[in-house]
Amino acid sequence: MQNEQIKTHRPLVVVLIAIVWTCFSAQESQADLVLCNETKNRVGVAIGYHNAQDWISEGWWTISGGSCNILLKGDLSARYYYIHATDYDEYRTWEGSARLCTSNQEFIIVGRQRCVERDFDEEGFREVDVGEATDWTYKLTPGTANTPKP
Repeated sequence: MQNEQIKTHRPLVVVLIAIVWTCFSAQESQADLVLCNETKNRVGVAIGYHNAQDWISEGWWTISGGSCNILLKGDLSARYYYIHATDYDEYRTWEGSARLCTSNQEFIIVGRQRCVERDFDEEGFREVDVGEATDWTYKLTPGTANTPKP
């Protein structure tokens, strides 16, 4: 009798183990670079980083107010990442002293030298030190923006 009860519950146990494993695996694999826009406005975001060979800049992600977006999927491999963002409605920017190439259109640009000579724009990016973290969330808030552009 006891063996019959175990046999009838075995499929249920297997399904439960599979569900728990799937949930655990999904949580474990969420090592990404995420940007959260904590303003009320839409922002355009570009990022920069150094991979094993060269500097890379990528953009543009449009992120609605009050939402987050994954900019890079997977474990982070660099210590420093660079963020440039523009508030489309109030013309604030989040920028810094690191200069990287950008474009008006969606882009992935290799290299950070001679941007203008290569027909790209050059923007200031804010350095973000993630230390040895394999995932990071960066938050854009109104109080951390640079002065609005006239």
